[in-house]
Amino acid sequence: MTRRKAGALFAGALGLAALPSSLRAASSRFAAPRSFSWQGLVRQARDLAAREYSAPEKPANLPTDFDAFGKLAYGPAGSLGGNVRLFPAARGIAEHSVALHLVDGGQARRLVETDGLFVGGASADPAGFRVMEAGQAGDWLAFLGASYFRASGSRDQYGLSARGIAVDTGTGRPEEFPAFTAFWIEPVDNDHVRIFALLDGPSLAGAYAFDCRKNGAGVEQNVQASLFFRRDIERLGIAPATSMYWYDQHDARSDWRPEIHDSDGLAIWSGTDEHIWRPLENPDEARVTSFRADRVKGFGLMQRDQAFDHFQDDGAFYDRRPSLSIEPDDDWGPGRVMLYEMPTDNETQDNIAAFWVSDQTARRGERRDIGYTLTWAFSAPSEVTNARCVDMFEGPAGRPGEPPTAGARKYVFDFAGPVLTGQGRDAGIDAATDLPSDALLSLSAYPVAGAEARWRVMLDVKLSAVPRPEMRLYLRRGTAALSETVIKMVKP
Repeated sequence: MTRRKAGALFAGALGLAALPSSLRAASSRFAAPRSFSWQGLVRQARDLAAREYSAPEKPANLPTDFDAFGKLAYGPAGSLGGNVRLFPAARGIAEHSVALHLVDGGQARRLVETDGLFVGGASADPAGFRVMEAGQAGDWLAFLGASYFRASGSRDQYGLSARGIAVDTGTGRPEEFPAFTAFWIEPVDNDHVRIFALLDGPSLAGAYAFDCRKNGAGVEQNVQASLFFRRDIERLGIAPATSMYWYDQHDARSDWRPEIHDSDGLAIWSGTDEHIWRPLENPDEARVTSFRADRVKGFGLMQRDQAFDHFQDDGAFYDRRPSLSIEPDDDWGPGRVMLYEMPTDNETQDNIAAFWVSDQTARRGERRDIGYTLTWAFSAPSEVTNARCVDMFEGPAGRPGEPPTAGARKYVFDFAGPVLTGQGRDAGIDAATDLPSDALLSLSAYPVAGAEARWRVMLDVKLSAVPRPEMRLYLRRGTAALSETVIKMVKP
């Protein structure tokens, strides 16, 4: 068991928070109450992992497309616990139903009748749920499909998703998608809900607990998980985040909108206190990039660009999409953060995944307990105190007005932060990079004219002399770093 918030989280499962009295009344909608506790859920996951995996069956008469799904899910309908609305199972969206329970006073009652809980008074097989705001004008948290879930952040706009676990992502073998098959929901108030879930898949089973709170800054979820492995797992991704990146201002535009992405970079806070920024890319072919992250303090997929005029989308509102940061509750030990990028030619396909992988391989029969906090907001709770990279451009190398330098590329990085306030050209600030001298045709760092606390780094790179398909760069004064480290992919 991890330390932070665990007491408050598990107290709810033992009945220290009660639901409205109306939910205690007998109802044909629910089965008879049964005792529920976190410890009991962990035992259930352990016992499940000891048995051979059995794939769930699909319900009959599933809605056939998103339109049919939407007609059941969105509109006036009943709710559970006052603020929980259901999603129906549907083809191509979430094809398996889940068991749902309401928890009250340490007792759980399973939902057995869904009449009236879908639009038009319809009944359907539930595949997930969403937690509504007061007045039910919108929702701020949703669980739907496999082990996917997401929160809306502080601007009430969904974007990227999280998953309970990732199995063999980017290994070259088929990826496995374990699923939450049962939920126990304990509403506390409109902005606070505790959710417990049973995970099952061919390689593992697990028990999960989510303590979810909405506030003015976004949504915070403390997550506790106990995992039990049916077999060895080559790549076990802890705290995975999933997002979409199509193109940015420096990419070739594929649409009239200037940029289209849910996230624009991976941020890592290493165990050595280095802050790393890796801009996302839409690659020509699928690839995995690994970042050494022993005793990692945090990582996440960020949407730093929050200017409407950069996107010009008044329907999808990419400028309002939240960032997602992950912070371990304790020392996760040796491991690495992995970034999976695959090509996409549209905005409807998630093509980005990030997760942490331990150096210790998951082995059959093993139990692994892990805890972390997810923050869905517009800046990470561990946001860098030094300057951060806020913009990036690239183009032909050489001087403006002269022929481009053959075989070279120009890269431009803008950094901003209070540490740069009032710093002029005589401040002794320069840029450090790991490029060899024969690859670096020019390098300059200077304050941006007319912009407070903003510096620009501009470099021309001879591509044939770059030893690796990436470069590292940061601002410094002497030996002291003044910015996060940017890791930029370099295309030959």
